[in-house]
Amino acid sequence: MDKPKRPILKSKRSFRRRLPPIQSGDRIDYRNISLISRFISEQGKILSRRVNKLTLKQQRLITSAIKQARILSSLPFLNNEKQFERTESTAQTIGLRTRNK
Repeated sequence: MDKPKRPILKSKRSFRRRLPPIQSGDRIDYRNISLISRFISEQGKILSRRVNKLTLKQQRLITSAIKQARILSSLPFLNNEKQFERTESTAQTIGLRTRNK
């Protein structure tokens, strides 16, 4: 009745060490727009730590730098150029309609 016990073999995964997205020479600062903009999505959202492959400390610094840059108007809160063009064109057509009356 006793089942033969098999040793449980854990699969050893080979983890490839990824290069960090922030180099040691890069300063995480609100003035470094080229660095900060890499961690913002197309919609203007701050990307998560898993997506960025950052450490917790680096993610905190990036988040605070992005927020500071937004407040100081170095970065936009929203990155919606297409939406702006659409609203601009609708405003022109509305303006034309009111002028014709």
